[in-house]
Amino acid sequence: MFLGQEFHIMGQWFILHFTENNGMAFGMEFGGDYGKLFLSTFRLVFVCGLFWYLHKMVKEKADSLFITCLSLIIAGAIGNLIDSTFYGLIFSSSDFQIAQLFPAEGGYSSLFHGKVVDMLYFPLMRGQFPEWFPLWGGEGFEFFRPVFNIADSSISIGVMIWILFQKRFSKHLEKPEEVLPIESN
Repeated sequence: MFLGQEFHIMGQWFILHFTENNGMAFGMEFGGDYGKLFLSTFRLVFVCGLFWYLHKMVKEKADSLFITCLSLIIAGAIGNLIDSTFYGLIFSSSDFQIAQLFPAEGGYSSLFHGKVVDMLYFPLMRGQFPEWFPLWGGEGFEFFRPVFNIADSSISIGVMIWILFQKRFSKHLEKPEEVLPIESN
């Protein structure tokens, strides 16, 4: 596949759309080459921190759903980290051509400067804002425009479950306060 190519899997609402994301969520970039290096390094440190926290929670016998949430977030973060770390080293550029694996001249970028591949696209609803609608009156809209990957889904599902069951998880994570006996004179 080459950049921008798409295959319709189920009509107009499930599309494989090949996109290379140079930055963070929704294609936002962060300060050029140094920003990309910072972002990749941050991802690596973040994953290491999450691994440490997961290990601690397993030892403390935390709620199994909480462990699952952390595991989903870590798995997604590792997937995106692998792409951003190595993708630029092992693939040629996919601009207007099919990318080649292990090209003789080397990849399109250096270590930690690769792009993350996104491919899942679910434009569930398309339409047009009414003329009277503030700011976007008369403009077209598309519900669920982002193109994402399995790793992004894993992170999002882990975070959503974490938010939904936050009360359940916080009860388990709280340490009971030590009650001291009252001294009488």
